[in-house]
Amino acid sequence: MSKKLHIVSLGCTKNLVDTEVMLGRLKSFDMTDAPEEADVIIVNTCGFIDAAKEESLQTVLTLHEARKEESVLVMAGCLSERYKEELQKELPEVDIFTGVGDYDKIDELIAKKQTRFTPHVFLVDEEHERVVTGSRAHAYVKLAEGCNQTCSFCAIPGFKGRLHSRTLESVVKEVTRLAKEGFYDFSFISQDSSSYLRDLGIQDGLVDLIDAIEPIEGVRSARILYLYPSTTSPRLIERIAASPVFQNYFDMPIQHIHPRVLKAMKRGIGADKIRSLLAQMRDTPGSFVRTSVIVGFPTETEEEFQALCDFIENFGFDRVNIFEYSDEEGTAAHDLTPKIAPEVIHERAERLGEIVEKTTMASLEKMVGKTFEMIVTGPSEEHEFLLSARPLIWAPEIDGEVLVNDSDIEGIVYDRLYRVEVTERAGTQLLGRILSDA
Repeated sequence: MSKKLHIVSLGCTKNLVDTEVMLGRLKSFDMTDAPEEADVIIVNTCGFIDAAKEESLQTVLTLHEARKEESVLVMAGCLSERYKEELQKELPEVDIFTGVGDYDKIDELIAKKQTRFTPHVFLVDEEHERVVTGSRAHAYVKLAEGCNQTCSFCAIPGFKGRLHSRTLESVVKEVTRLAKEGFYDFSFISQDSSSYLRDLGIQDGLVDLIDAIEPIEGVRSARILYLYPSTTSPRLIERIAASPVFQNYFDMPIQHIHPRVLKAMKRGIGADKIRSLLAQMRDTPGSFVRTSVIVGFPTETEEEFQALCDFIENFGFDRVNIFEYSDEEGTAAHDLTPKIAPEVIHERAERLGEIVEKTTMASLEKMVGKTFEMIVTGPSEEHEFLLSARPLIWAPEIDGEVLVNDSDIEGIVYDRLYRVEVTERAGTQLLGRILSDA
């Protein structure tokens, strides 16, 4: 009788790829959504900011309360790596601890009930079998691990190390295999995707990536996530714009726009270049521009925050993620003073959130009356009689869905590509009608 596995992947999509590698190593297990039935429970944790750390710890403790006797509880990933000594002392509920180096050895660790922290970061390659989750059309492809940037607020290089890129040949082999399996939409990810291959002596590696991915049979669509301002070039933006395969999707977290704050954040680039890059992205025909910002960075004045608000309001982003500053030990910003009071940080985030809501609505409104290629992903969670669709220009999970309430054709197949007309906006939601196969 097969044993049962319950697995939870927290944090970013990079974590998700590592979780899929663990699933590939544990294919002999039957998956279960009920932790009380599982023989093995794995939590792949996130250790980026306080909220993510709290979620990871709470998830581990909640699953411990739910699990049956003799089951094995595994804590893996970034939080486990970052605080390995403390957590092993303070969490007797966990049977096996492992960090970010042994995802491809998880079956061995479980068989031996062994805790292990390999002193290197695991980087998936074409030899590692993955169980791609959530879609039969879309897959994430990890380009690199680690980061060479020195942002003063970020703890990731401390436990993920310096940039370590996969070879282009390795990426091409994996995408080729996934395309043969039926996947046709891809998101390329890493901590700092625009630095891809720089550790191997290639300055604009993403241009080479685009050149190599475009000819692969079966690849219909792709996008690149997490561009870093100081390593994103005008040439890269031009190459994306010229590609028949890569979407004009530009995801570049700027974190702030005020020159003094950017310098304190150690972003390695000034406001003028950020504005120039963003303008080139925005002015690319059919573009979709997403960014992330941090509110309440230490020493941020009201005037500097207002400069950020004004820029977000006037630029015309399609999506903006707002993060309330998290004071992380081991970072340069941890020692910066004065700190911004938590209630002030929260109030600023709410004020900026009101602006972002308006800019998002404007972005949605621009789509009404137009037709897009979309993946119909399945029934919508909004209503049992509606279907959920994602325009190819949007990234999975983070950019939303279009609710399909009408179709000119019958026999809709999930994960297939269709031409969908956006017929109206209802509040924060777009409605659409399927016109034909794409």
